[in-house]
Formats: sequence, structure tokens, C-alpha cells
Amino acid sequence: MDAQLKRGVLDVCVLAAIKYEDSYGYKIIKDVSPVLKLSESTLYTILKRLEEASMLEVRTTMHEGRVRKYYHITLKGLKRIEEFKNEWKEIMEIYSFIERG
Repeated sequence: MDAQLKRGVLDVCVLAAIKYEDSYGYKIIKDVSPVLKLSESTLYTILKRLEEASMLEVRTTMHEGRVRKYYHITLKGLKRIEEFKNEWKEIMEIYSFIERG
């Protein structure tokens, strides 16, 4: 898969994982695991990129004596999910054209 396309898919999967409720790293990995394998290092790179793009916000809390970061999707992140859905429709049209050969 093209690296840019894969990057976009991974970003949107992470955003979708926190669309309905705030979450933290381990839970995000667990939630997306039925559809893709995501390492911790890849996830945290994605989370940092999404935070810098203002698509999510981060808050820290204490959990069992440790600091845990929770991620919250922003309006910009929600808009990105919708944009991706529209882009994917275009990709599927291209795929159908290619398959017809």
C-alpha cells in the first residue's frame, strides 16, 4: 500500500477509535486490533501528529499511581473522518474502474 495512503488510513482509524469516548494508548491499540495491527511506537507517532494537527487534545490523569494520557477528538478530527469517508468513495470508484480492466 502506498505510504501516504496507509498513513491517512492509520490516522483515521485512530481518530475513529476515540470518536465516541476519550481513550488512552493501550486501549486504542486494543480497539483497533480487530482491523489492523498497530505497534505502540507507531501509535504514539500518530497520536503526536494528530495532536500537532489539532485533531485531538490530550489530558493527563493519575491512574493506579501512574500518569495516563487520555486523548479526545476535536471538531477538526471529526471533520477529518468525514473527509476520509468521501475520499474513500473516490478510491472505490477508481478501484472499480481498474477491476473492470
